[in-house]
Amino acid sequence: MRGRLRRFRPRTRPRYQGPSFNRLIPNILTMLGLCCGLSAIRVALDAQWEKAAVLIVVAGAIDGLDGRIARMLKGTSRFGAEFDSLSDFLCFGVAPALVLYMWTLHDARGLGFAPCLLFAVCSALRLARFNAALVETSTPALPLTGPAPKPAYAQNFFTGVPAPAGAGLALFPLFATLTFTGWDMPGLAALTRHPALSGVLLVVVGGLMVSTLPAWSFKNFKVPAEYVLPLLLGIGAYVAVLLTEPWAALAGAAFLYGGMLFFSVRSYTRLKREAEAMLEPVVVAGGEDKSANG
Repeated sequence: MRGRLRRFRPRTRPRYQGPSFNRLIPNILTMLGLCCGLSAIRVALDAQWEKAAVLIVVAGAIDGLDGRIARMLKGTSRFGAEFDSLSDFLCFGVAPALVLYMWTLHDARGLGFAPCLLFAVCSALRLARFNAALVETSTPALPLTGPAPKPAYAQNFFTGVPAPAGAGLALFPLFATLTFTGWDMPGLAALTRHPALSGVLLVVVGGLMVSTLPAWSFKNFKVPAEYVLPLLLGIGAYVAVLLTEPWAALAGAAFLYGGMLFFSVRSYTRLKREAEAMLEPVVVAGGEDKSANG
């Protein structure tokens, strides 16, 4: 009788210790992006430049999603941040440099490898600077571990060009060459494939990544109500071009982003000047000097 009762007793589910699957989704996306970067190097060894470029672009799209999804699912962690930085170094520092070297810079022999090496080093330094700025709340901040905290007006700006945008700027010659090749313009295609263009661009973009140039982050970018409809129409038009002429759309996006850096610096300078003006001392009638913040 006791054995029969034990047979009908409801079974208890074992409880496992560990994070939920939802919190692993951002790390899974980061791993997929890392696989895309490694696969880009693999297909570039077979001279499949279109596939290599697409894989790096897909890795950039994944990099733009994993952090936001982690914040939505409350799955942010120091492990995820470190894993994301390592993935970014390979996908946007090593992969673009190697693809460009195998595509055109190998014609310049050892001199062509120098810009690739410099670009990868600059990407590593930028990501190291970013990781140094990440201080866990459970541990006190150590001196000289990273840049000083940003003021309020600088929260919407990156310090230097981010790694995914830097990879897109560096791959502009490849995008442009594929565009001109598809449009049957061999002269322009040969011009954009010249090793000098890719080498100079790698050096310039690498310097922008490790610089203190303020670049818009677009994380908390607010769009005025009257510009919402034109923005949506512009995005729809860009998607249409991306589907019909993908290489021209990618080359245009890289070119426009490079031009936007000038307006980003101008916006940052204006906000900084306004913030400093609010802190200037004000002379009152009694001859006392009082600051604007009391």
